[in-house]
Amino acid sequence: MLHAYKPGYTRGSTVLASGTAGTGKTSLAAAFAIETCKRGERCLFYSYEESSGQLMQNMSSIGIHLEPWVKKGLLKIVAVRPSFFGLEMHLLDLYKLVASFKPQSVVIDPLTSLIGEGDEREIRSMITRMIDLLKSKAITTFFTSLVSASADNDTSGEIGVSSLIDTWIVVRELEEDGGRKRTRGFFIVKSRGTGHSSDIHKLILSDKGIVIVPMGAGEGHNQKEKRKKTTPEVLTMGKNTEDPT
Repeated sequence: MLHAYKPGYTRGSTVLASGTAGTGKTSLAAAFAIETCKRGERCLFYSYEESSGQLMQNMSSIGIHLEPWVKKGLLKIVAVRPSFFGLEMHLLDLYKLVASFKPQSVVIDPLTSLIGEGDEREIRSMITRMIDLLKSKAITTFFTSLVSASADNDTSGEIGVSSLIDTWIVVRELEEDGGRKRTRGFFIVKSRGTGHSSDIHKLILSDKGIVIVPMGAGEGHNQKEKRKKTTPEVLTMGKNTEDPT
């Protein structure tokens, strides 16, 4: 979906995946982390809503196995409740871990968990300083952002930081078959300096990882055959295709 002379994000860029609960934001973040580790690079994963054990268990259900990369030392999961510390302490902790672990990428899941820890000005200031730190060290960052169900189709500023984001992905629920079936949709709002598709794609989570296909491609037992007939573009992300041990 991102296609230019060199595919993918540029190093040191910021990526935001926003959407309602259950649309696959954390799954995309975990797939991003896995791809970093596959290149032999380190990834620092902040999980503000799940313990490291819960995160690894939940992601293994869709074929994304984080534990081997943790054991190898390429993935570090920091699971902490935002309410345990103030905004300044969260930022200080990030500074210390970036200095000691030296990651090439960082995941913040979800960024919106910090909202209750300060007023809008304080939060924006903290996130701006966070992004400045990571960009100055050429660390690619993947944020997730939870939006309310009433804002499902809203692509206005996510907690006031959309202008600081290089690539913005929206995931949302879609209805098919006259509202009888729900599925996940995925589209790119913007991606600075990178050619990209503006089409809505279907986001499929299964035990084989994450698959992105154009709308209209089938699912189920005949999915493979239908994809061959309906689309030249199928993207699979996150599945562990090599053993890091």
